[in-house]
Amino acid sequence: MDMMTKPCIGHTHLKVADLDRAIAFWRDVMGMDLVQRYGDQAAFLSWGGYHHHIGLNTWHSKGGTPPAPHHTGLYHVALLYPTRQALAVATKRALDAGVQLQGYADHGVSLAVYFEDPDGNGIEIYWDKPEQDWPRGADGSLKMGNAAFDLRALLAEAG
Repeated sequence: MDMMTKPCIGHTHLKVADLDRAIAFWRDVMGMDLVQRYGDQAAFLSWGGYHHHIGLNTWHSKGGTPPAPHHTGLYHVALLYPTRQALAVATKRALDAGVQLQGYADHGVSLAVYFEDPDGNGIEIYWDKPEQDWPRGADGSLKMGNAAFDLRALLAEAG
């Protein structure tokens, strides 16, 4: 397929137990705008006026519990930030809201921070390094990794 016929991921739709709690997290912690709400059953949120990047619903999950560890399902939704500073601001906002980080890593091509929403859905927030800085092997293939990075230095960039 050429670039004109390849799809891209348009949105993620999550089952949640408590719609108000989920809206508050995605709006207040993740900085999204509530675009539309369907009573106590569903809501759609986005950045920048798009119809929705995240859908939330309680159709099959109202009052439910997160899936047990080691079961299939969503591993995480990954949210790409345009700059290192934007990632720093988003990370600080999450920490200031009391979110517990599950980890953070320098993958060679990106810096990533991991946590969960109130329903146990995994979230990765990340910033891609400039492509010319991506680590490559002698054959030109990407050499991604999972190294530590200085989280305090990143947070200092939040301003």
